[in-house]
Amino acid sequence: MLAPFPNGRGNRPQAAENESAIFDQLQTARGSVFRERQHSTRRLCSAPLLIVIALGATARAQSDSFYEQEPIRYSAPETNDAVARLQKRLDAGEAKLKYDDVHGYLRSVLELLEVPVASQMLVFSKTSFQRDRISPESPRAVYFNDSVYVGSVQLGEVVEVSAVDPQKGAIFYTLAQQQTERPVFRRQTHDCLQCHDSSLSLGVPGHIVRSVYPDTNGQPILSAGTFATNHNSPLSERWGGWYVTGTHGKQTHMGNVNVPRPAHHEPPPKLQLAAGVNITDLTGRCDVAPYLSEHSDIVALMVLEHQTHLQNLITRANYQTRLAMRDEGAMNRALGRPLDERLDSTLSRVKSVCEPLVKYMLFAEEAPLADRVEGTSQFTKEFAARGPCDHEGRSLRDFDLEKRMFRYPLSYLVYSEAFEALPDLARDYVYRQLWQVLSGDDKSDKFSHLNAADRQAIVEILRETKPDLPEYWKRQGKS
Repeated sequence: MLAPFPNGRGNRPQAAENESAIFDQLQTARGSVFRERQHSTRRLCSAPLLIVIALGATARAQSDSFYEQEPIRYSAPETNDAVARLQKRLDAGEAKLKYDDVHGYLRSVLELLEVPVASQMLVFSKTSFQRDRISPESPRAVYFNDSVYVGSVQLGEVVEVSAVDPQKGAIFYTLAQQQTERPVFRRQTHDCLQCHDSSLSLGVPGHIVRSVYPDTNGQPILSAGTFATNHNSPLSERWGGWYVTGTHGKQTHMGNVNVPRPAHHEPPPKLQLAAGVNITDLTGRCDVAPYLSEHSDIVALMVLEHQTHLQNLITRANYQTRLAMRDEGAMNRALGRPLDERLDSTLSRVKSVCEPLVKYMLFAEEAPLADRVEGTSQFTKEFAARGPCDHEGRSLRDFDLEKRMFRYPLSYLVYSEAFEALPDLARDYVYRQLWQVLSGDDKSDKFSHLNAADRQAIVEILRETKPDLPEYWKRQGKS
């Protein structure tokens, strides 16, 4: 059996007291780097965001945030996400955004960022800074691929864009919808992070998918509560404030319906969920003619919820591992040790953020499906076709949609730039823990949803499609 950290030096009781004292001094000197934020805000998100209803979110003043310190420096101008790379191409004349009178730059943005139109989802809750233009009659359109999210409202002043930087996490932009010779994606930080840096995004700049009780104008009824959703959420708590096209049998969800706003002191009314289930055509609910697609696909919504939470987990693991290694170096210097000596406190901190990442990547605690789910657009087909596939045509993008979301339950984001950019210490831990589960050594209940055939298939797919696997993955049998 492989140890999670084969290079660890074990416990050193004689050094523990010194390490603890030095660590406490570092925390104080750096302004309580790991302290929970003290500032709260209860306001609608005014940032130009695309997929978030950050209502009642707890927010930390950006100047106090640990991620503005070395080695992360979130707000530093250097970024390496898909939007930043596109802007460089635009500036160099290697790419050109095309403008049309109906959708402005939207269609061209999707094309150049390789975001499929089939991913379109429509959200009618008032959650963007362009909320005055959002309603059940004119919802906001959201599109996405593995690392980019694009939002657009009818007659909107900007296209809202977010992209995942491999080292910094979610980076937010707007693109003005006025035709110009040199269109520019403008980075947004302070305003966006008032909502996009909270416990709901795991304390890092990230994305949050929310489900609310919307009134007839699309305004969330906060007294009724809200739900932050990911693939562990039951369908019955998902998609309040969203349109949902697709079939899902006897299962219910909160999409497609709204309620009258209650009078003062009255209890919030209940959503009539039956009126919103198994909707395949939005006719009569909103006019889809102004949109690039007539769909708000249920499968796209499910993938979005899985993906955004996992990206936050990856960002948190990246940040906290780099911070742990920074503090380790400071402690080693203070104690006169070699700078690369691995401390138990570092291993503990890495484990604390990587274990939840491993669980989520393997879909532990995923909410089961009680009936088959089927979308209405080409999203399911197009998403699965992107591969990569092994020689049998199997891919981590293959859907199940009968009992669970994916046929082979290991997230396709194992191929993402953000996963590859994890510090070696974190990535090695994740790979070793994944191997413990998939090789059959870890038989704990939390992974009981994976049978022997699932585990073998995932290993075989990865061996053929991920050439940078550790060597012990490539040997036949257990390590």
